[in-house]
Amino acid sequence: MPPPAHVRPLDLADAATAAAVHRIGRAAYGVEAELIGFDGIPALRESLAELRARPLHWLGAMSAEGALAGFLAWAREPDGPVRGGPVRVDRLCVDPARFRRGVASLLLEHALAGVFADRPVVVVTGAANAPALRLYERLGFVRGADFSPVQGLRMASFSRAATGP
Repeated sequence: MPPPAHVRPLDLADAATAAAVHRIGRAAYGVEAELIGFDGIPALRESLAELRARPLHWLGAMSAEGALAGFLAWAREPDGPVRGGPVRVDRLCVDPARFRRGVASLLLEHALAGVFADRPVVVVTGAANAPALRLYERLGFVRGADFSPVQGLRMASFSRAATGP
């Protein structure tokens, strides 16, 4: 399978797009659940309606044939008293059939160079998800403290400073 051809915004108001995002997310989180030894990942139980209702921004990596290969979703934290509050990556998922073809890198590099360039970025992933840990470290994220939101689950936190003006 060739690498993804381009990145574009996704509109989850479109039923076919939302269904593809939901399918890929469930498949990707199923793999992560196996990697980290924890099947309580909330996105595994999220309905299509719940997914569509989330107040997130979405980017998709599209194949040359126009199929969704993976996606990135994020929320901008409120600025509060200081302009430039962080972007919180909510999810970065790749269709397992397209693992190790540069999809996650393409999405994150696109966002870091453009959409996120003027803001710090934070992300959390399973501490035993070695592919995700390598990706974030390779792209300049700094690992923060690990934490356990529930018994049996260790999460790793990462941050990256703003790179733009």
